[in-house]
Amino acid sequence: MRLRHLAIVATACAAPLAAHADNIDSLQLLNQHEFRLLSEDLGAALSYKGLVPAEPLGITGFDLGFGVTGTSLKHQELLSKAGSGADVSGTLPVPTVRFYKGLPLDIDVGLMYSAVPSSNIKLYGGELRWAVMPGSTLLPAVAVRASTTRLSGVDQLDLSTTSLDVSVSKGFAMLTPYGGVGQVWTRSTPKGVPTLAGESFTQTKVFAGVNINLGVNLAVEVDNTGGINTYGVKLGARF
Repeated sequence: MRLRHLAIVATACAAPLAAHADNIDSLQLLNQHEFRLLSEDLGAALSYKGLVPAEPLGITGFDLGFGVTGTSLKHQELLSKAGSGADVSGTLPVPTVRFYKGLPLDIDVGLMYSAVPSSNIKLYGGELRWAVMPGSTLLPAVAVRASTTRLSGVDQLDLSTTSLDVSVSKGFAMLTPYGGVGQVWTRSTPKGVPTLAGESFTQTKVFAGVNINLGVNLAVEVDNTGGINTYGVKLGARF
């Protein structure tokens, strides 16, 4: 990953998350094609990003962290238009609080919540992940994950995503690279806007990252969903 992309995410975390979407409150200004393009941007930005390797936590394990993702919008002008002409950055930051817990049978469950600063965008979601191969000293871990997110706080828009992916990771001491591929299904329905119809579509996702655990746990991930790039970091504890 290039350093400038990490800088985008780091900037999104600071000062104080100055790049923001503002309120989405003027969907009536969009035509149907513009609404579809905006929905694709939002589907990529607000769909679930794991920020964890494939290997299971184990029944006593947990992972707790604070993260932020930054999505490079393809159509920032449409987000501005949907926000009554608000000054919108080309990168949409989504700060999150995340909790993962290990369960029996190499199953992990995860929950996340987000409130985008200076915006009416709120998001919650979760994942259920099963390590079909838990990994070992010699073998990698392979996991199948189902996840979902749902937008809240935006009166004019009902948006939800469902994702299914397969990931692989291999630990080397405190360093665990991982990667995967999957599909994201998005349903985007305008509310109280009779000129617009709902949109449903599927986007392919590929992602790669690395988890570094030195007492303080750091995960860095890059995700491409539907040709739209998202860069994420998570800091916390993993045991």
